[in-house]
Amino acid sequence: MATQTKGRASTDTSEPRRSNRDAPLRLEDFLPYQLNVAASLVSQALSRLYAERYGIGVPEWRVLVTLGEFETMTGKAVGEHTHMHKTKVSRAVALLEKNKLLTRRVNRSDLRESFLSLTPEGRAIYDELAPGAVAFARELIEAIDPADRDAFARALQQLIRRSKPLAAEAGIPDS
Repeated sequence: MATQTKGRASTDTSEPRRSNRDAPLRLEDFLPYQLNVAASLVSQALSRLYAERYGIGVPEWRVLVTLGEFETMTGKAVGEHTHMHKTKVSRAVALLEKNKLLTRRVNRSDLRESFLSLTPEGRAIYDELAPGAVAFARELIEAIDPADRDAFARALQQLIRRSKPLAAEAGIPDS
């Protein structure tokens, strides 16, 4: 029930909301929404390992871990690997560089790009965080019955493979 408050309508939340079971699209049953919620909650939970202690967010974490795994990459390659937009990668790289966790080395054959790699401080953070991240993933997967884990992994990979051409059809770059 809506009431007027200082010229604006406000919603009275004392009445419970009832879902229209006949609605053609129910958000909580919509696979893309469910995947987004799961990814968001997992990222929030995982960020407890690094956000407060190191002052980095999800984009910086992804860049740090990618460079920890591959050692040296261009920003473009990091974006392709992490599926992050180039501006998000650029901001994350700038913050990590400011915090002396990564360095840039100009690519002499293409001066428009740089090779990125972790500094010893960045490598130490990666080495410190990696076991906790692996343990977090192990704890998360324990929510799935052991007999279902292989099928879940296959289904997830199939969704990723199918999403790539759908994103391309929509004009969304692969990264």
